[in-house]
Amino acid sequence: MDSVAGQDIRRGLPEGLGAAIRETAEDIAALLGPDADMELRIPGAEWSVGEAAAHLAVANELMAELAAGHARPYGDGTPQSLAEANERSLAEFGERAAEPLAAMIVRYADACVKALEEGAAEDPVVTPLGPMSPQELGSYLLTHMLGHGYDLARALGRAHMIDRARVGLTLPFMLTAMPRVTDPLRTAGMNARYDIRLWGGGRFGVTLADGVLSVDRQPPARPDCTIHIEPVTFLLMGLGRQGQAGPIARGRILVWGRRPWLAPRFPGLFTAP
Repeated sequence: MDSVAGQDIRRGLPEGLGAAIRETAEDIAALLGPDADMELRIPGAEWSVGEAAAHLAVANELMAELAAGHARPYGDGTPQSLAEANERSLAEFGERAAEPLAAMIVRYADACVKALEEGAAEDPVVTPLGPMSPQELGSYLLTHMLGHGYDLARALGRAHMIDRARVGLTLPFMLTAMPRVTDPLRTAGMNARYDIRLWGGGRFGVTLADGVLSVDRQPPARPDCTIHIEPVTFLLMGLGRQGQAGPIARGRILVWGRRPWLAPRFPGLFTAP
């Protein structure tokens, strides 16, 4: 590993991402303790705690394989194909006990981080949501674990592990994924320029030109609508775990600009995979 002024440089990951992945996996494993009821249903979902944990174990293994440079087809990137691939993988993988699943989630998250840090996959890798850089793949893994970790925490009546710092590390994936999960029926013919700002830092632009959506790390010069949003709320809404009415009422979303009425339309432009 390279070193500058005595400090380690992780070649394959942005600063803090590897630690966030490992810590999130450990947080999820802690939820799956001896008293965890694996038969409980996830609120608002079809899976049980055991099925969600099994999905995480399978997905973490998949991410570790991709990070190591191995091709692993998994759907065609559409929400329907991903849902079908998820169901097939759960049917083929029968483990539902807490302890082995917790160990697998941690082990494969660590394996993915190690492969990314070592630069095993230097070229873009084909992920379930299309080609991504190794750095985006690491951000994808973190985002995926945070979403399902949140589900497990809710089902088990425990505190979730999403915080502002971890949300910031999901942005490389979120910005890459947004154009790929756009709902063409809702963006058809639409023209708009959004400036998205996260409380405490993090900002990007979303532009629609005749229904074609693009994302830029720099906001547009003259946005039609600026959305200032609390980071955890941003991620939960982006992953389809939360609506916008409650956060607006609690002041977690602030809106201004020449066309502020565009703000309520923004979450509906995307279909959470």
